[in-house]
Amino acid sequence: MRALRITLIVLLVLAGLFTGADRLAVKLVEDRLEDRLAASQNASGAEVSIKGFPFLTQVAAKRLDAVDARLTGLTARSGEQALRVNEFEIQARDISVSGDFNSAVATSATGTAHLTYQDLTEAADEGVTVAYAGGTAEGEAKVRVTGKVTVPLLNQQLERSTTSTITVEEGDTLRLRADAIPGANVPGLEDLVRNKIDYTRQIDGLPAGVSLTSVTADKDGVDLHFTGQDVSVTG
Repeated sequence: MRALRITLIVLLVLAGLFTGADRLAVKLVEDRLEDRLAASQNASGAEVSIKGFPFLTQVAAKRLDAVDARLTGLTARSGEQALRVNEFEIQARDISVSGDFNSAVATSATGTAHLTYQDLTEAADEGVTVAYAGGTAEGEAKVRVTGKVTVPLLNQQLERSTTSTITVEEGDTLRLRADAIPGANVPGLEDLVRNKIDYTRQIDGLPAGVSLTSVTADKDGVDLHFTGQDVSVTG
């Protein structure tokens, strides 16, 4: 009985040491991935969480079950415009790793890029503001857009505010288009206003292999949802 007790104690100690070593290894790799992600994506901060236990057996197999990452202060560029992504989250699954975690590629991934209304305003023409328009019964992403245009026919400047719908197209493009233009009966006014407030931006800076699938809006901003295959977790 005494020998059995000693054996159990030894096993418990070894299990504790293994668990401690496993968690320490996870933390070291998470820190390394955070640094690489922040540098490769031009982000001010990164958080990485590696899922699954034990971690060391996953490393031995060079395959991780799941990795979740969150980046902040990332900049996604669209031509000459720069869209500052306020928050970027990705959930990667079935990740193959190589070398000293120099490369980590997920079989599949989903995620969300968050844009504030200030981000959308800065991407618009000068003098145009974008704000939350409230929820809709259809669940579409709606925003309130306001801008000023000069109407040559009237020789005066007019301000118009309208509800616009945001959509994603071709997997990498954000499109903002007014639902209707107030006072569109004035000759040439609708074209003037649309040229001012409607815009399309191709979103660069997202992980290679992902594609935008949908967009949602709430009082805090706009979320661009994406999915992808063979996505690099290290940037």
